[in-house]
Amino acid sequence: MAIARQDVLALLGDEVGRTGFMECQVVGQGAVQRLLFTTGAGEEVPALYIPQPGPAPALLYCHAHGARYDIGMAELTEGRPALTAPYADALARAGFAVLCLEMPCFGARAATEENATAKARLWQGRTLFGQMLAEQVAGLDWLTAQEGVDAARIGAMGISMGGTLAWWLAAIDPRIAASVSMVCLADMGGLIETGAHDVHGNYMTVPGLLKLGRTGQVAALSAPRPALHCVGLQDCGTPPSAFARARDDLLAGYRAAGAEDALAFHVEDDLGHAETPAMRERVLDFLLQTLLGAPGAEN
Repeated sequence: MAIARQDVLALLGDEVGRTGFMECQVVGQGAVQRLLFTTGAGEEVPALYIPQPGPAPALLYCHAHGARYDIGMAELTEGRPALTAPYADALARAGFAVLCLEMPCFGARAATEENATAKARLWQGRTLFGQMLAEQVAGLDWLTAQEGVDAARIGAMGISMGGTLAWWLAAIDPRIAASVSMVCLADMGGLIETGAHDVHGNYMTVPGLLKLGRTGQVAALSAPRPALHCVGLQDCGTPPSAFARARDDLLAGYRAAGAEDALAFHVEDDLGHAETPAMRERVLDFLLQTLLGAPGAEN
């Protein structure tokens, strides 16, 4: 039985759609602007924004985890060890407007520690992952309202935790026209069977999801919109069996939607938890083809 989007949203703590940004201040000007959003609960969310003369395609760039709580949104402009280089210049040169939000527990928000925050959210009937996704959706709301952005051509991308956020965003929000995930796609049930689920932080806990279905079935909610998933089979977070199960669920979902050609994979047999030059080339080509070469999103 197919997973329903509303059931997935309920498992996230019903936060998505209720957490919005009430205010946005420009606190630093330049080719990359520094923004400061404020939520309805009064929480400050820093962000980096690369504007473009519009109407331009745009990307929600979701930063990674990597146990580097000091990096956060700085990944966009400064990179991180898992990347071949920062993405800011390449995306800006290609003509994309780019928004990167600082996620809870990272960067300027690192005063709140991940384990303690995740536990508190669960006691409150919420999830830290739901909060992260809700803030990304609020960022998408903001992007769609910008004069320089073509709201029909907004994608999501990221590596590791960022890639997980990107494919989940595509699954829960039909406004994401195309998505890219790097080194993160795996069936969580399969990871639990081998104990490999423990390589992930507490942020990535969705209580009850495996009673509802498999993670690949959630990812398939992005159909029929274009999606690219990149993995390395030597990565302990995407071992061959767990990746294969998620890939098969994705393929089944896209076939059912008559959109198998919209789903793409980049698999490297000898790769661990990192991007390679070949993966970078595939990602940029995919984004150019789906967001710069297409007239708009498929819903």
